[in-house]
Amino acid sequence: MLSNLKRGVVKFLKAEDGPTAVEYAVMLALIIVVCIAAISALGSNASNTFSYVGNTVNTTSS
Repeated sequence: MLSNLKRGVVKFLKAEDGPTAVEYAVMLALIIVVCIAAISALGSNASNTFSYVGNTVNTTSS
C-alpha cells in the first residue's frame, strides 16, 4: 500500500500538468489584478468628469 502511494506521488511530481496549472493560475491572478486596477482608474476618471460637468452646469444655471 505504501509503495502504491509512493509511486502515485512520484508520478504526480513528474507530471507536467501540475506546474502548467499553477502557471495558468498565476497568469489569471495577474490579469485579474490588472483589470481591477484599470476599472478602478477608469471609474475614478469618470467620476471626476461627471463631477466637473455637474458643477459646471450647476454654476452656469444658477
